[in-house]
Amino acid sequence: MEELLREFKEDMTEFREMTDKFYAKEVSMKEYKGFSGGFGSYAQKGGNASMLRLRLPGGRLTKEKLKFVADSIAEYDVDKAHFTTCQTIQLHNLSAKAVCEIMEKAMNVGIITRGGGGDFPRNTMSSPLSGIEKGEYFDVLPYVEAVSDYLMGIIKTVKMPRKLKVAFSNSPANKTHATFRDLGFVARQDGKFDVYSAGGLGNNARMGVKVAECVEPSEVLYYVQAMVDTFVAYGNYENRAKARTRYMQETLGVEGYKEAYLEKLQAVKGNKKLTIIPEITEVTKQGDGCEVSGKRIIAQKQDGLYAVVYHPIGGLPPVTKFAELYDVVKDMDQVEIRIAPDETIYVINLTGGEAKKVEAITEDGAQNLFETSVSCIGSTICQVGLRDSQGTLASIIDEVRKHDFADGVLPRIHISGCTSSCGTHQIGKLGFHGGAKRVDNVAEPAFTFHVNGCDVEGRECFGEQWGMMLQKEMPAFFVELGEAVQAENKTYDEWFEENPEKLRNIAEKYLY
Repeated sequence: MEELLREFKEDMTEFREMTDKFYAKEVSMKEYKGFSGGFGSYAQKGGNASMLRLRLPGGRLTKEKLKFVADSIAEYDVDKAHFTTCQTIQLHNLSAKAVCEIMEKAMNVGIITRGGGGDFPRNTMSSPLSGIEKGEYFDVLPYVEAVSDYLMGIIKTVKMPRKLKVAFSNSPANKTHATFRDLGFVARQDGKFDVYSAGGLGNNARMGVKVAECVEPSEVLYYVQAMVDTFVAYGNYENRAKARTRYMQETLGVEGYKEAYLEKLQAVKGNKKLTIIPEITEVTKQGDGCEVSGKRIIAQKQDGLYAVVYHPIGGLPPVTKFAELYDVVKDMDQVEIRIAPDETIYVINLTGGEAKKVEAITEDGAQNLFETSVSCIGSTICQVGLRDSQGTLASIIDEVRKHDFADGVLPRIHISGCTSSCGTHQIGKLGFHGGAKRVDNVAEPAFTFHVNGCDVEGRECFGEQWGMMLQKEMPAFFVELGEAVQAENKTYDEWFEENPEKLRNIAEKYLY
């Protein structure tokens, strides 16, 4: 890994030169995007600022890395940060100097941005509470980190048709969508994995194909290499719109794809030695005898230890929050942060007394289930975004707050600014993706409405599309929905399950 890190640092010279040319208007936005994405950076809409994606395997943010993020924000006057649905941190509105220097300095604390964009393996994902969650099948994080290191090693040697997303789940909650990723490892009660591949959200969304069962955790790298080999062999290098792994289900057929994957797997097992036995780090910390509870406090499987939940609205924490968190936890033993795929963070391995302190400094986050709604960064920043998903979510929450609905009356919603599903709209109980609708011969900002998606293992489904809703009318829709549910003294889940047509009756007056 040290040799790879040295090569990545050497590559910074080329990145600096290309970035300087872009801001000098010597290369186009398209040309720069094709280059910079592989470094985990893109120019923002308008081409006057950059974003940088800090990849964190398993969403794991140690105290050292937390301090680095906090210090970088202060040193470079960063004014926007976003927790993403791929368990990374994005820094926004960066100058050419800032993006280059933060990228290079990040490597010194083990944050490598290479492959954060472009046609590369992306951040390897993990159930956020792996290792500390009550009821989990087993801790998958050691295997996540081993796979992440392995995939980083092929970034400079393998040219894939498009990006590759790998995820691990530790329970049927399937928070990482492991059953419908490019490659997913799904923990079983017997301590082994089932393996799914060629799935994904976005255009032409597909559930993954189960390609293996009862896989020993020590053999996960064989399945990763087989996925890479299959993608290189059968992926579409000619048409980027059809280059993601899920399109191989179409070109090869489901059974044909499975056969092709297993053929590559057999070849890998015959030619390589990839068995691993990663070190399992146990939490040895003891509680302080203080028992605490609260809607944002979770008891860990380790007696006397807790995790505190913090969900900034839209996944956008105040940038000062990183320093605030570090100041509170810096002297707390074994404490770290995990970023979840729903833009929530968990501060873990806290004693009862420590949990109270962390809870106190995170009171500015979501106050109820609805406010934990998920949104991509949106069209004000994203080059390809069509709608301002962040602004839309904020306007809905502002209006809903005026009505003081009980917690659970409105569900968490998922909003994407376009069809790419960075806000995971396709698996939300209620989801939206951005577009436009012509009304009275005028193109109005609008969102397509998705209903009743689910990511739980065994019940996975993508939401049905019911039509389009004008952006300006969405706050009124949620107020009317909240009033209807609250009038029956139910949660949204209870209300919808009793009679789904009640939702359709409300929604139809807003749909086009």
